[in-house]
Amino acid sequence: MIKEIQLQLSPSEAATETEIREAVISSLSIKRSTPLHYEILKRSIDARGRQVKILLKIRVFIDEAVLPLHTIHFQEMDVSGRAEVHIIGAGPAGLFCALQCIELGYKPVIFERGKNVRDRRRDLAKLNRDGILNEESNYCFGEGGAGTYSDGKLYTRSNKRGNVQRVLDLFHFFGADASILYEAHPHIGTNKLPQIIEAMRAKIIACGGQIHFNSKLTGLETNGERIISITINGNEKIDVKKLVLATGHSANDIYELLFVNKILIESKPFALGVRIEHPQVLIDQVQYHCEVRDPALPPASYSLVEQVQDRGVFSFCMCPGGIIAPASTKENTIVVNGWSPSKRNNPFANSGIVVSVNEKDYRDDTPLAGLAYQYDVERKAFEAGGGKFVAPAQRMVDFVNDISSSTLPFCSYVPGLNATRLSGVLPADIYNCLAKAFQQFGKKMRCYYTNEAVVVATESRTSSPVRIPRDKDTLQHIQISNLYPCAEGAGYAGGIVSAAMDGMKVAERLEM
Repeated sequence: MIKEIQLQLSPSEAATETEIREAVISSLSIKRSTPLHYEILKRSIDARGRQVKILLKIRVFIDEAVLPLHTIHFQEMDVSGRAEVHIIGAGPAGLFCALQCIELGYKPVIFERGKNVRDRRRDLAKLNRDGILNEESNYCFGEGGAGTYSDGKLYTRSNKRGNVQRVLDLFHFFGADASILYEAHPHIGTNKLPQIIEAMRAKIIACGGQIHFNSKLTGLETNGERIISITINGNEKIDVKKLVLATGHSANDIYELLFVNKILIESKPFALGVRIEHPQVLIDQVQYHCEVRDPALPPASYSLVEQVQDRGVFSFCMCPGGIIAPASTKENTIVVNGWSPSKRNNPFANSGIVVSVNEKDYRDDTPLAGLAYQYDVERKAFEAGGGKFVAPAQRMVDFVNDISSSTLPFCSYVPGLNATRLSGVLPADIYNCLAKAFQQFGKKMRCYYTNEAVVVATESRTSSPVRIPRDKDTLQHIQISNLYPCAEGAGYAGGIVSAAMDGMKVAERLEM
């Protein structure tokens, strides 16, 4: 007999197999001697009441052969002599597009402007320690894309956009822990993602695909209807039949390249704001209604949203037990992001708090106007920080009252902070919306609004202010028939899972 049951357990009960098994036996009213096996289908936390509960959906096999939930596989084949698909970018969209190409019998050829995932780590160390930025190898550019060294969260609201389970299955196939298959908010962690990315690369190459690092797209040749060839690093010309652009939300030079070549792009809304960092213990106390977090519970997270002056203000990429990182891709700019290791065991909790920005906020109606708006804020933040990627910052209550903070709390941001009034960095509308939202968030979430929290500027890469338009059915560019704009950089995804799904969808539409 096979049954599916729902259990509600305490954190300590849900942390041990023995306690879960006892709860299963009790729920089904069966003898302890009855042969049974169980598998967790879904695990989530209910912290709404005074007592935090773990909710489990479980499939139980009673005196029955165990059936796998589903078979996780990757259909390998030798594609070395097959039709080539050229892919620009080795982030989640590019890698999953390549994997899907192999299963479909195409040969993926990836060009990545940055370094491989291990060599990339050295450039991140130089940026954090010495304030030295490599514009081609950083938190945004390099094998694995922006998500590899900025958290690896795998949850998404994009179920209608593709097969979420297939993406999770492939991550597990290439080395991620099985818990990502059933956790309500699956998370791999920056410390574990690099090995998974390396395993994907090894499989692509073993099947006859190619990945070229330090290989930047610098030129395009078109006949007005098709891409004829691409140029890599200014001197290597390559003929192409199908070109997938999976360049991520920060490859501004790609938008400029398309614009110069009269390939249609358009401006779109994005979001801009700051990173907020609280002591993790404070977030735990508020969310779990306790003085000390139960060790069986993970560090607490939060999700906040408010409407202020007809603009949405919302939390983004919340990182419990996390670290704020310098995510700039251009000299003399400051961009910050957040990440967590797999254990989420750092003493701070950080989150982007961003405000919606619309095309009417831009200086003009040209396709690149949003990039100019974005760059202006990032440049002001660099100047306010004083150089070496030191970030301008303010305590939260001081931010709301527009008062310079005389001191700043210790912060996880390694390059350091410079106390300054962020009203001089952020556009006035954005600053005012944030100030009002922080106070409202404090009413929704006790102790959120506090001078123990530090506000760090700027969080400006939640998405790109440019879209590369494509046909919704064929996924081809609406002007260039063999160009396939893909994922975040094209304006059609946000986050690792949705980008991976979009890469797979594009591969399925190629029709070689």
